[in-house]
Amino acid sequence: MADDRAVVVGGGLAGISAALRLADAGREVVLLERRTRLGGAAFSFARDGLSVDNGQHVFLRCCAAYRWLLQRLDAESMTHLQPRLDIPVLRPDGRQARLSRVPGVPAPAHLGAALARYRLLSATDRARIIRGALAFRMLDPSDRMLDEQTLEQFLLAHGQTPATIDALWSIVATATLNLAPREASLALAAKVFRTGLLDHAAAGDVGYAVVPLGDIHSTAAQRALEASGVEVRLRHTVEKIEPGAVVHASAGHTAYRADTDTVVLALPHRDAFATLPALRTGRAAPAAGLGHSPIVNVHVVYDRQVTDLPFAAAVNSDVQWFFDRTDSSGLHRTAPRAQYLAVTVSAADGVLAETSGALGARFADELARLLPRAGRAEVLDVFVTRERRATFRQAAGSWAMRPDAAAGPDGIWLAGAWTDTGWPDTMESAVRSGIAAAEAALHLPTSQRVRFAA
Repeated sequence: MADDRAVVVGGGLAGISAALRLADAGREVVLLERRTRLGGAAFSFARDGLSVDNGQHVFLRCCAAYRWLLQRLDAESMTHLQPRLDIPVLRPDGRQARLSRVPGVPAPAHLGAALARYRLLSATDRARIIRGALAFRMLDPSDRMLDEQTLEQFLLAHGQTPATIDALWSIVATATLNLAPREASLALAAKVFRTGLLDHAAAGDVGYAVVPLGDIHSTAAQRALEASGVEVRLRHTVEKIEPGAVVHASAGHTAYRADTDTVVLALPHRDAFATLPALRTGRAAPAAGLGHSPIVNVHVVYDRQVTDLPFAAAVNSDVQWFFDRTDSSGLHRTAPRAQYLAVTVSAADGVLAETSGALGARFADELARLLPRAGRAEVLDVFVTRERRATFRQAAGSWAMRPDAAAGPDGIWLAGAWTDTGWPDTMESAVRSGIAAAEAALHLPTSQRVRFAA
């Protein structure tokens, strides 16, 4: 006989969101997570007295679902959201620019002044950028035909050059899609640029955690889940799910079984197919071919402050983005004069196999080219973290591979940033997927569903 409890498999952002939504609707919920923590791919770990984030997980003001989760976790104060978009862009020759919006000016004119003053490109290329932005405004991100093209094909067809792609479009696209423009889906790029930058003036304001990610996605999440009546079972590995939504898990030598009519399978696609092989014969089968894209992060600790910037993007450099993690890591408590910068390299296939020593040396040198004070500082520590399967491969043609929440066998609902949320593989997509899976499992009418802007 089926248990009244719903079972959520996976304690990442998708699973957390699904469990909270089910609990809010009055269901009893048990969440099973094989790790000793929650948070999935957005987590922290301890290293030599520091709290280190595995990667730089940022969000935008338009990320309504992730901001809903922050509110639900009572964790908004643990993040900072810019009052208005302002992204410093550095070049090794010392030239700088800023991508910022003019307050009080409606979209898309809110970016006009920044593009007009974008000193990293010539006046001719700045005019090309404006032409490209206007072309993006004509795209409908919900048009599936766009997924047949790459971002680069579209940009070249609308007057862009390798210089404009490298100096502006790729700064945003590679970081959000974790793939170079030559491969990235135009449909997902249209979503990024339309929703994040061009449709609403405030949409692209950047937010980021000011505490370790684990404080939000594990500690605060577990507290909120348990306060909502969710039974959180860590160290529980789900070994198989039988037809009829029978979940078999283990915690050490202890077996766990749940007979239920509702399972939300909130795992990365590779793990979902391993846990539930039946997915390979159903509507979700194409997702087995989504593949993965890696991200590499290089962490550099200096003996002194080398920049006043909380974060910046870079062009003509191996550094794509760097973030100041001095305060969030706790470094300021043990070494008040030191500074800790974390470099993010998205679409990192080309550097994934490099040794940590070679990567550390190369990126410390690159930071010194971008930040003159870094060249005069002593590097106290440098280390590398690698996310080999950071996202699914968001290439042209990937949309057709992404299943909806109802694509699982009877009683089993799918969640995860890889499912068909209409968004790139981000924290926003993960949260939306969890809510969508929970609401589908609850058979809620549209009028009772959580409403977010598209």
